Amino acid sequence: MTRPPHGDRPPDDRIVTPARGAIDDAPLAALFPHLPARDVEALRQVARAVDAVRAEGATTPWEWTRDPVVTPEPLPWTSVLFGVNFIEHAGAGDQLEFVLQVVWTESGELAVEAAVNVACWCEDDHATHDVDELSLVVGARDSLVPAFTAGAERLGGWLADPRDADHWREVAALPPRRP
Repeated sequence: MTRPPHGDRPPDDRIVTPARGAIDDAPLAALFPHLPARDVEALRQVARAVDAVRAEGATTPWEWTRDPVVTPEPLPWTSVLFGVNFIEHAGAGDQLEFVLQVVWTESGELAVEAAVNVACWCEDDHATHDVDELSLVVGARDSLVPAFTAGAERLGGWLADPRDADHWREVAALPPRRP
C-alpha cells in the first residue's frame, strides 16, 4: 500500500511495492489461506460493492502484498495485506482520501482499517489528518468477512456524506484551508 496507517515506516529494505489490479485479479485465497472459498468470494463481493459506490469513473486499483505472511511476528509497523485507497482532489491543493484495508497490526493480529482523511492546513504541516476511522481487530479468523463488511459499510457512509474536505475539516475541528 502507499503508506502504513499507524506506527513507523518499515526499514527501506522491507518496503515492497504492492501488486495492483482489479478485485478479480487479487489472490485473496493466497492472502487469506485460512478462509474457506465461500468467504473468499464474500470478500470479493464486498470489494465489488465498494467499487460500485466510488466516484463515477474511479479507476483506483486494489492493492495487495506480493509476499503474504500467514501469521507474522509482532512488528514495529503496520503491514498492509490488501486494500484500496483513493484520493479525491479539490481545488487549491486540497484533497480527501478514503482507505479500506486488511492489515497485520504491530502486535501480529489481523485487522480491518478504514479511514477518511484530509490534507493538513495546520501551521506545522502534518501532511494529512484522519478525520474519522474504524479499526476492527479480527479475533477468530472467521470474523474477517464481517469486519471487512463493516469497514466497507463505513466507507460507503463516508462517501454518501459531503465529498468536501472543508466539511470534514470542520467536523474534526481542524484549521480551515488557507487561501
